[in-house]
Amino acid sequence: MLLPGSLLLLGLVAAAPAAPSSTAEQLRAVCRTEGARPENPWALAHGITLEGRGFRASDRRLAAEVIVADFLRREEGSTGRGLYFEPFTSEGTPVEPHPALQVKTLVLAGIPMSRKFQASWGPVTLGALVEDLERDFRPELASSPEGAWALDALGHVLAPGASFRNTAGETVRFDAVMDEALATLERAHAELAAGMKAGLPQVPKQKQGIYMHPCGGLHFFQAVASWARHPSVRKAWGERLDTQVDVLIYRLGSEARQYEAALAEAPQYRLPLLSQSLKFYGHFLETLGRYRRENGWSPTPRQQQAVTRAHQLLEATVRRLGEAGAFRDLETIAKQQPQLYLDLVGDACHAAHGLAEWK
Repeated sequence: MLLPGSLLLLGLVAAAPAAPSSTAEQLRAVCRTEGARPENPWALAHGITLEGRGFRASDRRLAAEVIVADFLRREEGSTGRGLYFEPFTSEGTPVEPHPALQVKTLVLAGIPMSRKFQASWGPVTLGALVEDLERDFRPELASSPEGAWALDALGHVLAPGASFRNTAGETVRFDAVMDEALATLERAHAELAAGMKAGLPQVPKQKQGIYMHPCGGLHFFQAVASWARHPSVRKAWGERLDTQVDVLIYRLGSEARQYEAALAEAPQYRLPLLSQSLKFYGHFLETLGRYRRENGWSPTPRQQQAVTRAHQLLEATVRRLGEAGAFRDLETIAKQQPQLYLDLVGDACHAAHGLAEWK
């Protein structure tokens, strides 16, 4: 049960939330500082997501150059892995915990395929990294929670009708891959869609369906929705993607209720719960912001109201995190709760990016 007067989604947010510019700058400051550490390529990728391809590490090198020069690996030969990033460094620092995260970041930053980077053994282009991604690609990634980043990367360099061969000798027809990805999203959203249709106030999060995906499946949603920027894809999919947008908007209400209930019932977990709220609200705004920018989506008044509500909920969450000392104590949190630290940094970047998409 929610406590009377607690922050909630249906307009019951604080009467005077932090100004959007203040919230955005607070999040951006976290991302610019913590995301600029040259020893953390995962954080650098998040800095690029927010600031673009000109983002620099604290050692003044371009973040994209640090990622390739210091962390790209090569394994040659018929059984070699080609060009790749390890998931983590030997010290446990994340490099590419999700397959193709780094390539997707560089591609979406608008870096040309011909751009040469200086790897430890010599020059390598972004195009070569994409070619390696195609060679390693397996069609089953279309139905995998870990497929989002590869789908998004290839979806930005391929056009409808494109195909390629992988090292397994398969001809990969990318239209079929993305059709399956949409079907995967529909299956993952099935329980939420049923709750929406039945008018339920919420569908409990129990690590089912879309909640089995990293970041609640919002990166997967972004990859699928982005492919529909092509008119032929949009025509073929019809209203199916519109339904998924409606489900995502329904999720906003469903999840906000549950975050508030959890905060009231388990205040000892306040910081992790607020971190999860930051993750969802920031990714929500980023996802629909990308959909608007890439696909020309024009939200209905009801949908725009949901976007406004997400802004308010994000602002209130950032204020609460500030009151809890989360951003002030990041150095201590990094030592004592490293995963929470990574969540706060990465999701600050995504939330700031989400706000920028709607600026």
